[in-house]
Amino acid sequence: MTVELNNAQIRKLKGMAQCIDATLKVGKSGLSPAFIQSLNQELDRHELVKIKFTEFKEQKKELAPQLAEKTGAHLVTLLGNVAVLYRQNSEPEKRKIKF
Repeated sequence: MTVELNNAQIRKLKGMAQCIDATLKVGKSGLSPAFIQSLNQELDRHELVKIKFTEFKEQKKELAPQLAEKTGAHLVTLLGNVAVLYRQNSEPEKRKIKF
């Protein structure tokens, strides 16, 4: 379940996302179960994750919200071929991003 983010929180996340590199790439296998599992691990580890669409560039507007839904994350932004997802860590002591 995702918590709704207000505009100030979204702006903060967008600013933070500018400083990170894309950690995952959507390639030929698309949104495979293995990719979703990797994305879940990255969200658990970092909370804010950048994903680059190297394949399926035409479908990115449909796939990015699907990624957010399947992982319980919030789609922060979709800019060019890059999507940014945020999911707050369920354990308060492990949260890296404070609002």
